[in-house]
Amino acid sequence: MPDLSGKTSINTLLDRAVEMLGTLGPQALSGLEKLRHLKTRLEGNYFNMAVLGQFKRGKSTLLNALLGEAILPSSVVPLTAIPTFIRWGSELKARILFEDEQPPKEFSATSIDDLSRFLKEFVTEEANPENRLHVLQAEVYHSSPLLKKGLVLIDTPGIGSTFQHNTETTLNFLPQCDAALFLVSADPPVTEVEISFLREVRTKIDRLFFIFNKVDYLTGPDREMALAFFRKVLGEQAGISKSPHIYPVSALRALNARINRDEDALRECGFEEVQADLIDFLINEKAQVLRQALARKSEDVIAELLMRLNLEARSLQTPLEDLGERLNLLESKIREAERQRTSAGDLLTGDRRRTVEFLEQQAEQLRRKARSHFEDVVRKSTATSKSGESMEKAARDAIAVSVPGFFERELGEISSEFDAHVTELLKPHQERADSLIEVVRRGAAELFDIPYRAPESTGALEASRQPYWITHKWGSSLNPVPAGLWDWVLPGGIKRQIILKRVLKQVEDVVLYNVENLRWATLQNLDTAFRKFTSNLDLRLGETINATQGAIQAVIKRKTEQSDTVAGELARIQEKITGLDELEKGFRGLSGQG
Repeated sequence: MPDLSGKTSINTLLDRAVEMLGTLGPQALSGLEKLRHLKTRLEGNYFNMAVLGQFKRGKSTLLNALLGEAILPSSVVPLTAIPTFIRWGSELKARILFEDEQPPKEFSATSIDDLSRFLKEFVTEEANPENRLHVLQAEVYHSSPLLKKGLVLIDTPGIGSTFQHNTETTLNFLPQCDAALFLVSADPPVTEVEISFLREVRTKIDRLFFIFNKVDYLTGPDREMALAFFRKVLGEQAGISKSPHIYPVSALRALNARINRDEDALRECGFEEVQADLIDFLINEKAQVLRQALARKSEDVIAELLMRLNLEARSLQTPLEDLGERLNLLESKIREAERQRTSAGDLLTGDRRRTVEFLEQQAEQLRRKARSHFEDVVRKSTATSKSGESMEKAARDAIAVSVPGFFERELGEISSEFDAHVTELLKPHQERADSLIEVVRRGAAELFDIPYRAPESTGALEASRQPYWITHKWGSSLNPVPAGLWDWVLPGGIKRQIILKRVLKQVEDVVLYNVENLRWATLQNLDTAFRKFTSNLDLRLGETINATQGAIQAVIKRKTEQSDTVAGELARIQEKITGLDELEKGFRGLSGQG
C-alpha cells in the first residue's frame, strides 16, 4: 500500500478508506456508514454568506456583479420580507417556497431576462405588495464558478425598512451564516440605523467583509474622506477594535464590466480585489477548517476499527483459558459502565425537568414584559381618539404593527439564552458520557496490551449550519367589538374606560397566544436535543461494547470451532491492521494533530 501519511487530499483518503472498509465485512459496516456520511458532508458542504445592508445600498447589484449577470431585480423596491438564496446549479432556474401548504413553484429559464422577470413576480413590492402571495423564500440556481466552490449567497431583507420585524428576523437568522458582506455606500454616509444593526451583527457572526459601494459618486479627496469616516465609525461606534479592511467598489460598474468581459474596468472599479479575497477565504479559511474537522472524525472511525482488529489479533495469540478470564474482567467493566449509564439517565431526566422550569420562568417573564409593552402601545395609540370606534381601530392598527417586531426580538433573545443554557447544562453530561466509553475502551486496551487512542468527543450539541428563515405567524389581531347600548349613552370618560378595558382584555389574549406558541416551540426543541443526546450516548456505548466484548467473543468462537485456521486468520488481520494504520496516519496529517 502507498504511504498515506503525507498531505494526501482528504477526498482521496476518504475514497480509499471507504474502499478498504468495504472489504472488512460486517464488523466494519458501522464505520463504513460513518465514512460515507463524512464524504457526503465534504461533497455537499455549503458556505453560507449573507449580504447585509440598508435599503437601496446596492445589495442586489453587488450580488449580480458577483454572479456576472443581472439576475436579481434591482431597479424596483424590493420586498424586504423575502430572502433569496443563490446556489450553484448547472442549469439556470429558480424555486419559490411559500408560507402556506401550497407546493413550491419552479421555473427553468432559457435566459437571464426570463429568470429576472420570473423573480420579480414574487420578490418585489411592485408585483407582490405586502407579500400577498405568502412567499417564504426564493432560491436561485446559477453556474457561477464562485458558487461552485461551495458558496451560497443570501440576499437578506433590507434593514431600516418600515417593517421593523424584518430586521429582527435577519438578526435571528445570522447565526446560521458563516460570514457576511456588510454593504454601505456614499449616498448618504453610514447612518445610525446601520451602526445600531452592525453592533448586533458582530455579536452573531464572526467573519465580516465591509463593502463601500458607489465610490464612483465621489472624487478622489472625497472618497478618501468618506472611507476614513467609515473606518472611524466602525471603531468608535460599532466597537470594531481592529481596523478592518474596507473594499471601495462600484457594484454597477463591476456588473457592466463582468457582462462586457472588461477586465481593466473590473480592476478599476475595485471589484477584482473583492472576488480574489472571497475565493482565497473560501479555499483557505473555510475549506481548511472543514478538512481538519472531517479528518479528525475519520481518524476516530479508523481508530475504532483498529482497536477491534488489534483485539482480535491479540485474542488469537492468547490461550483460550486465559482469554476467558480476560473477557470476564472486561465484562465486569462493561457492567459497571452500564450501571453508570442508568445513573446518568436519572441525572439527565432531573436536569431536563429543571430546564423546563427555567423555560416556564422565561415564559412568565415574557408575559409580564409583553403585557406592559402592549398596554403602553394601546394607551398611546388611543390617547387622541375622539370616538369609541376610532379608539378601537387605533388600538388594532398599533398592535398589528407592534406585535411582529416585539416578538421577533424576544424570540432571538430567548432562543439565544435558552440554547446557551441547554448547551452549558449538557456539558457535564457529555463529559460523563465520554468517561463511560473510556471505561470500556481503556479497560480492553489495558487487559490485552494493545495501542489505545482516546477519540474526539462528539460534543453535546452539534449546531446545524443549514440556514433557515424564521417565519412565525405572530397573532396580532384585535377583533372589533360592536358598540353596546351603554356605549352610546354613557359619558365620554366612563365610555372611554370601558372600551379601554375591553381592548386590554383582547391584548391579554394576544400576549397569551404568542407567548404560548414561542414556549411550545422551544419545548419541542428542548425535547429533541435531550432525545438526540440520549440516543447518541446509547449508540456509542453499544458500538464500543460490540467492538470490544464482541471482538473477543468472536475469537473465542473461532478458536473453539476452527483451531487449525488461527495462523491464517492472524496473518489476514495483521494485513488489515497495516492498511488501516496507514490510513490513520494520513487522516492525522490532515487533522492538524499529526
